[in-house]
Amino acid sequence: MSASIVGGTASASAALAFNAQTGTTYTLVLADADNKLITLSNAAAITVTIPTDASVAFPAGTQINLIQIGAGQVTIQGAGGVTVVSTGATAATPKCRAQYAAATLIKRDTNSWYVIGDLS
Repeated sequence: MSASIVGGTASASAALAFNAQTGTTYTLVLADADNKLITLSNAAAITVTIPTDASVAFPAGTQINLIQIGAGQVTIQGAGGVTVVSTGATAATPKCRAQYAAATLIKRDTNSWYVIGDLS
């Protein structure tokens, strides 16, 4: 839960909601930007796809959080035409480093995203 200062007093905002995904593929949807944590759990590898602006128009500055809670390594990729930039060893398709590694996807501009977090 996050807090903000209003008139010198801290006030709590809505609690983080969970979007549990157990398949081996998941494409982001607009609702994922609404104070959610996407949990990804599968024994096999999982691919998370960032859709194009034409498919899902996330506003610039959108942040989407995810965490790998299963053994299957999570790879983040852009759909055709989406640019992903990260510090991972495979910068255009970063992967969560290990189980319980987390990442934040930040939309920079039309079809352009940063990915930061515990990446390999």
